[in-house]
Amino acid sequence: MRLQDKVAIVTGGGSGFGAGIARKFAAEGARVVVADINGEAAAGIADQLGGMAVQADVSDADSVRAMVADVTQRFGRIDIMVNNAGVTHLPGPMEEITEDDFDRVMAVNCKSIYLIAREIVPLMKQAGTGAIVNVASTAGVSPRPNLNWYNASKGWLITATKAMAVELAPFGIRVNALNPVAGETPLLKSFMGQDTPEIRAKFLSTIPIGRFSTPEDMGNAACFLASDEASMITGVAMEVDGGRCI
Repeated sequence: MRLQDKVAIVTGGGSGFGAGIARKFAAEGARVVVADINGEAAAGIADQLGGMAVQADVSDADSVRAMVADVTQRFGRIDIMVNNAGVTHLPGPMEEITEDDFDRVMAVNCKSIYLIAREIVPLMKQAGTGAIVNVASTAGVSPRPNLNWYNASKGWLITATKAMAVELAPFGIRVNALNPVAGETPLLKSFMGQDTPEIRAKFLSTIPIGRFSTPEDMGNAACFLASDEASMITGVAMEVDGGRCI
């Protein structure tokens, strides 16, 4: 029970990696808030875990403010923040990605980190403790062609994680990132362009361990970084990628 009685928000918690992280946190004793733009999905996972569901658009300031207010009103604090919500654009030459797609990727993958930090960092500073886990990607370390602006957003997130870690360490707040390779999540088809056995085989051939990241992999890694076992770890971008980035 490494997270006993900790209050943890997991964005994008209604499916995929976020749901895996939420399940692991609940199993380790945390009081989990499942936040997702899909309110029904959030409620479905929260009901399974005995947690709290919040419908939230992490790219919208008012929605983020309301989410944090709802959580603090119920629990009085936020101990762990997992910024997992993310989107991508379909594969294509960088100059052909639409401005709307670019703006959406940057809003959800980057601006949301700022909006959430603006609300939760003052609370964590006041408490003198806190753990933030940002879900980045191997795309921010070893980018693949035709996902240029998604790659860039995850590279931004890795740098933001390190900058946050340095600034917030004196306040007792740790900030780390996870870099998964693609997994069996709603974004997989978008990453690959289309989901066929041939394309899957080609993608898997780039992962030495030979499989995708799973929600359970991400839950285990996030739990460690959020727990007191990682009390001396801040500013890292842990690769959960089966050797993809070697």
